[in-house]
Amino acid sequence: MNNKTKQTYVIGHKNPDTDSICSAIAYAHLKKEITGERYSARRAGQINEETQYVLKRFQMRAPKLLPDVKLQLQDAEINKIEGCGPNVSIKRAWELLKKQKMKTLPILENDELLGIITAGDIASSYMDIYDNTILAGAKTQYSNIIDTLDGTLITGDPEKYFTKGKVSIGASSPDLMTEFIAPDDLVILGNRYESHSCAIDINVNCIIVCQNAVVSEVLVRRAESQGIVIIQTPYDTFNVARLINQSIPVKHFMTPKDQLCKFYIDDYIDDIREVITKRTFREFPILNKQGKLQGFVSRRRVMNVSKKQVILVDHNERSQAVDGLEEAEIMEIIDHHRLGNIETAGPVYFRNQPVGCTATIVYQMYQEHGVEITPQYAGILCSAIISDTLMFRSPTCTAIDISTAEHLAQIADVNMEELSAAMFKAGSNLEGKTPKELFYRDFKQFRVGDMQFGVGQINSMDAEEIKKMKEMLKDYLQKALRDNRVDMIFFMLTNIMTESSEILCCGQNAKQIVIEAFDLPEDSEEIILKKVVSRKKQVVPLLMSTLQH
Repeated sequence: MNNKTKQTYVIGHKNPDTDSICSAIAYAHLKKEITGERYSARRAGQINEETQYVLKRFQMRAPKLLPDVKLQLQDAEINKIEGCGPNVSIKRAWELLKKQKMKTLPILENDELLGIITAGDIASSYMDIYDNTILAGAKTQYSNIIDTLDGTLITGDPEKYFTKGKVSIGASSPDLMTEFIAPDDLVILGNRYESHSCAIDINVNCIIVCQNAVVSEVLVRRAESQGIVIIQTPYDTFNVARLINQSIPVKHFMTPKDQLCKFYIDDYIDDIREVITKRTFREFPILNKQGKLQGFVSRRRVMNVSKKQVILVDHNERSQAVDGLEEAEIMEIIDHHRLGNIETAGPVYFRNQPVGCTATIVYQMYQEHGVEITPQYAGILCSAIISDTLMFRSPTCTAIDISTAEHLAQIADVNMEELSAAMFKAGSNLEGKTPKELFYRDFKQFRVGDMQFGVGQINSMDAEEIKKMKEMLKDYLQKALRDNRVDMIFFMLTNIMTESSEILCCGQNAKQIVIEAFDLPEDSEEIILKKVVSRKKQVVPLLMSTLQH
């Protein structure tokens, strides 16, 4: 059984910034320290260059991508069943099923699923009547025959296969044996020397001697020279004839992979629910992308799969959240933005403070729980505060943000002026960048009534670099408008040094909305807003208020 502890994902918004990534990493670590349970940081989009620089500088591994939190088969309880190889005997397969108290057994080769055999298949193999060539037709290995009959190998190669001939019982005189026993047959004999000799004269493939009868040394040497296998068994002729079909390899009776109803570990529950409900199988094999078996899942477990558990950091707007959030269980929200439109099924821990950065709140929680923070975690949280507050230039910045960043900088042993310059330089580097990559570096969507709009932002300390970004982006906005299915797009090109932003607009009446929101002259060609650097506090609230009216 798959009894792994439920994992909770800590994740920021789409098109994540440094605060979103670093707060997720640090908060996941804090939750693990406090609870001892499984918390894992994830990201909902690509990491920008500024954040990459921060993670590399403080030797932190980037969170894995979690493109959505829709229910998948990997969220269901999966049975880990011990399988067997294709040449294992029916007898051993039956024993393995009983040992695991299962009804289905996977047939594997190097962990790759070849097929399955069920208890019903094995029962049928015992009950059905087969002709006397089935052992050869199934290419049965002599080692299987030895094992099934509790036998002892007298001579021959146990790894060879019985591939042609029939199974016969030599109960008659040697004269009559020559009439129905042919070369390459497998013959079941008693303790008569003449019968042993006759079988060797005929040059059969295998002799099974019942009731531990002794075969003379002379005949053993003859058999050895002719490559004949001799097996000694304690069972009598009746039981040997009854049991020998249990040595047939499972591959002969299994349902092959291409005839199975199988699924992959990352399949979405919604996509397969209807298929599963219409099938009569008890268990369905689950594979990974490489075709390796991960286990089996029952219909009941698929129908009752528990939701992914998530903690949202640095956002509480549905349009900014990871896809499929409606299928997940939100456990907590840690944020510093306005209250958005995310609804939860029940009460959750929701911490929202009017500070400049989520990282400030996260460090407060380290202190409240008495968890000592390492220089690495201090470094990324300090970087997040520098990024979100534009090195304390943003109007969203509070005294708490500044004191927190200063304290974290001491723990991380960094110079904040040097760190901020290096971060902003990495974040505004245009080398090799496409307009699309620039646009999605930091882009968020918002909704007012039936109206949906997006606001992007790039920060730079270089005026010439901002001009180049403007040229790259101005023709791309129309495509971004269509791709994101929003009514308007506003993009902020923020000069950190002059503490101003130029706004690029796209969409019907978008420019007019900005002119009204900031009370600008009607004939404004370029929209440059002095002392405006914060999307959260200075731009989005005014745009929303204007759109509402």
